[in-house]
Amino acid sequence: MANIKSSKKAIKTIAKRTENNHELKARVQNSIRMCDKAIESGDKERATELFKDTQKFIDRAVSKGFLKRNTADRQKSRLSHKVKEMA
Repeated sequence: MANIKSSKKAIKTIAKRTENNHELKARVQNSIRMCDKAIESGDKERATELFKDTQKFIDRAVSKGFLKRNTADRQKSRLSHKVKEMA
């Protein structure tokens, strides 16, 4: 355990940041998973709606520095292709 006051504060902020990152990661992954399920079920309207929400979550993750820009673009591109291919 840290003895210095600033180190104790740093431990608290790191814990908060870690918690926020876990929540953000879960939101992004769950959103992608839900969108994939809607695509597999064939519900184009629901898939389109979920894709828009997923894009927002992914962009937020990029702005927070959680995801790299190219990774986010790749994920969004793959989802958009899946949604567009639905008949």
